[in-house]
Amino acid sequence: MLDFIRGLVIELTPTTLVLETNGLGYDLNISIQSFTKLQNQTACQIFVHEVIREDAHHLFGFVTRDEREVFRLLISVSGVGANTARMILSSMSTDEVRSAIATGNVESLKSIKGIGAKSAQRIIVDLKDKIDKSSDISQLFKQPDNTIKKEALSALEILGFSRKNGEKVVDKLLADESSLPVEEVIKQALKLL
Repeated sequence: MLDFIRGLVIELTPTTLVLETNGLGYDLNISIQSFTKLQNQTACQIFVHEVIREDAHHLFGFVTRDEREVFRLLISVSGVGANTARMILSSMSTDEVRSAIATGNVESLKSIKGIGAKSAQRIIVDLKDKIDKSSDISQLFKQPDNTIKKEALSALEILGFSRKNGEKVVDKLLADESSLPVEEVIKQALKLL
């Protein structure tokens, strides 16, 4: 099972990404959310979900683990396939999907192409408890080690970057990969600032 692929962006469209790594080109299906985050990127790391059927083998790519987690929750619902889940994530952010499910907002899910009232209700009923639990768990993982964050922000401030801008970038980096050492957080933050 693949967890992620890191490589060069060869081709990027609103629905697909071709990523080259070690001479292999991976064709990944992506959401509009991921497309937006990947624009102007020449290299990236994509979290992967494989869908293997008798007649096809598809790879779905996500810029964040959180988006992949919500995708996996959505496809666990009877009647919601990978393409429907991708459509949901193209129409709404992961926070909006979680919020719609947690609050039972059928109308916001129904507004997505291909989702009717019954499908929206099924998604809410099947995932309400799972979304609440996954939100609690993901919040635990999203809390970066304060020492790493403080040291990275201190170094960025010394280098002349504002604390506000530095904090946004450092929080994003640590949310995507909480095990990064301080030096790597600083290096990646400098590339993004």
